Amino acid sequence: MTGQLTARTMLAAYAQGVFPMADSASDPRLYWFDPAQRGILPVGGVHVSRSMRRFLRRCDWHATLNNDFAGVVDGCADRPETWINAPLRALYLDLFRMGHAHSLEIYTGDTLIGGLYGLTLGGAFFAESMFSRRENASKAALIWMSVHLARCGFVLWDTQYPNPHLASMGGQTISRLEYRRRLAAALQVQADMISQPLPGCYDLLQEITQTS
Repeated sequence: MTGQLTARTMLAAYAQGVFPMADSASDPRLYWFDPAQRGILPVGGVHVSRSMRRFLRRCDWHATLNNDFAGVVDGCADRPETWINAPLRALYLDLFRMGHAHSLEIYTGDTLIGGLYGLTLGGAFFAESMFSRRENASKAALIWMSVHLARCGFVLWDTQYPNPHLASMGGQTISRLEYRRRLAAALQVQADMISQPLPGCYDLLQEITQTS
């Protein structure tokens, strides 16, 4: 499949609810996945614990959008086992240049300590992966992205597979049929990841307080 897959065909696959992954970084092949159970997060409504709110009030972290897309992808792949191989990384970079892939970075000073990235189509955000080099950095990225997606008009936040970490932040598990129904509706929505500025830490705290 690797030879035929382009950024355009990848977008067409996502519009049908299908996505590619590799078995490992050393395997150049890619495989299609269409899970029977799909994970989603509530746009603008992730759960933020009291301890995380206190942490965000005290920390000196800040977030950026699309400041270091390649660095975030590489941070996500920097683990003993990864499904991000070189062909998939190249496709993500193509999608980023096309405006269909975006990253959110978490910094302390000038040091990248966490982040997440994903693809966009219509009002759907397909989260691919996240990483953390400091405790709570990936949680901070999810919280920032939740608020930003709502500001920009997104209605579906796909996380591919459900897991306990995402469930603790409000993640839900839905069937393939229900996912496709929500995806079809989301593709009719016009949303733009760069239509609104990323909130600063003060605005972020204000917004998550209002939605709690």
